[in-house]
Amino acid sequence: MTSPTETVKKSFKAQMLDARELAITASVNRLLSEKGFDAMTVDEVAAEVGIAKASLYKHFSSKEQLACAAMVQAMQKAQAFLEALDKQVGPDTAIDQDLTAGNTALHKLMASTRWTLQLKLAGEMPTLPSQNSSLRATLMASRPYMDGLMKVSDLLGGWIVQAQKDGAINPALPPIAVLYTLFARACDPVVEFLKMSELHTDEEIVEMVMTTCFAGLNARNN
Repeated sequence: MTSPTETVKKSFKAQMLDARELAITASVNRLLSEKGFDAMTVDEVAAEVGIAKASLYKHFSSKEQLACAAMVQAMQKAQAFLEALDKQVGPDTAIDQDLTAGNTALHKLMASTRWTLQLKLAGEMPTLPSQNSSLRATLMASRPYMDGLMKVSDLLGGWIVQAQKDGAINPALPPIAVLYTLFARACDPVVEFLKMSELHTDEEIVEMVMTTCFAGLNARNN
């Protein structure tokens, strides 16, 4: 029979393992944002977290699994943000700067895009893998990642359709094209180019990208 002391020890050990895995995924997340999957190495992750490479492999069996864990975490974070945003319907919110009177669907799309750009500028948005990347296959096989992707896509897709009905987004555009346009902001190189120029603040960069994105999606009267 397990004693209370042993239970506490196991619980503490589990907490320590969880904390280490959080530190690992946070490091991977930053490196994926900064360098992308192909350029990131397991040695870099181990060095940044301060553990041996062999210890790292006790948590994650491969570079793909490392990156997948970080991408799952990012997707769950996005899902939680969008679900909270979906419940906000009035102007008295922390993100009412994007609120267009009478058009909460557009407000939510703009707020979610702004949030994505802010995370990207902070180095907290992992870059999506290329079409032929080995990570892509791992992500496709990950139930948590795919479930999160579907829920995020459904939420954004619903807002896109509603914004088109409201006349705020060009109804001639296929909703899937609008969705992919918004997803692309998570890996938009324009953000890095503007950041490297050192000519603009992060807030100015966000505003410029937001303007070019949503002006292009805006409904046309002719």
